[in-house]
Amino acid sequence: MPEPSPQPIPDHALACWLAEPGRAELRREPLPTPSPHEVRVRALHSGVSRGTETLVFRGEVPASEFGRMRCPFQAGDFPAPVKYGYASVGVVEAGPDNLVGRSVFCLHPHQDRYVVPADAVHPLPAGVPPARAVLAANAETAVNALWDAAPLVGDRIAVVGGGVVGLLAGWLAARVPGTRVQVVDVRPDRAAVARRLGLDFARPEDAAGDADLVLHASGQPAGLATALRLAGFEATVVELSWYGTRVVPLPLGEAFHARRLAIRSSQVGHVGAARRARRTPRQRLALALELLADPVLDALVTDHAPFAALPAVLARLAGPDGTATLAQRIDYP
Repeated sequence: MPEPSPQPIPDHALACWLAEPGRAELRREPLPTPSPHEVRVRALHSGVSRGTETLVFRGEVPASEFGRMRCPFQAGDFPAPVKYGYASVGVVEAGPDNLVGRSVFCLHPHQDRYVVPADAVHPLPAGVPPARAVLAANAETAVNALWDAAPLVGDRIAVVGGGVVGLLAGWLAARVPGTRVQVVDVRPDRAAVARRLGLDFARPEDAAGDADLVLHASGQPAGLATALRLAGFEATVVELSWYGTRVVPLPLGEAFHARRLAIRSSQVGHVGAARRARRTPRQRLALALELLADPVLDALVTDHAPFAALPAVLARLAGPDGTATLAQRIDYP
């Protein structure tokens, strides 16, 4: 039998760019040949961060945060044109022998093929399928939130905002012995997903108060007000939401001072202070990937679409219809 003809080496890639606020498009761009210390990855899936990426899509990144908001391998600058994203899963086509053929996660924008340093990819642990690994960046945020929040045995914990990050953070918090975790959201359809993760659910008007710890991840000022209302005496509200250019009013009158409440920010750009001396960002991401071995987390991926549809998907997620989506997966041919 004749030898099979070698596959042609790709010399271009297709990437998603925000051409201007409110409009994305797919663009063809050159694909470099990897050096001995680089890998070429063929994307299988990518995930859309419905919070951060929709703020980017709408052009709502404050000028003061242009530098801090840059993601690895971003091209272009805010507000646009910019190539943005950080949840790509693919297979290594070329590179060091120990990586070729491996499924990997990379903090890379939405693109069908890309070349990056070999140490920028993270091999998927056994038992973590590529389609679920698109949750890795969200899981890393949740891990960091738990390091910042430091829940204790037996804590009563409220998670306001049943999006992907809130549900992942609640799922992790519920693993601390004796904790009671309640997810609070205005959308009753989030109840089924919360319960699949083993979490209690309530609408804001029915939520249990006097919480020892409150995690806020709704991305809405009203949610933060609810978080303050549910916090018990000398409790801490950990703020996971990022509001971009929006000004957020806070009800710091009423019982805020009498109950001696504290509000603390949590942001994934730095390893949580409780572990910063002993964990690197790479170790944090490796832990997040290991935690994704639980198949129950497939419930978080509620929507998927082909790569060709990504510009339209971003527009939908940035609009009022996007709130029904939890994790959005993009599938590559």
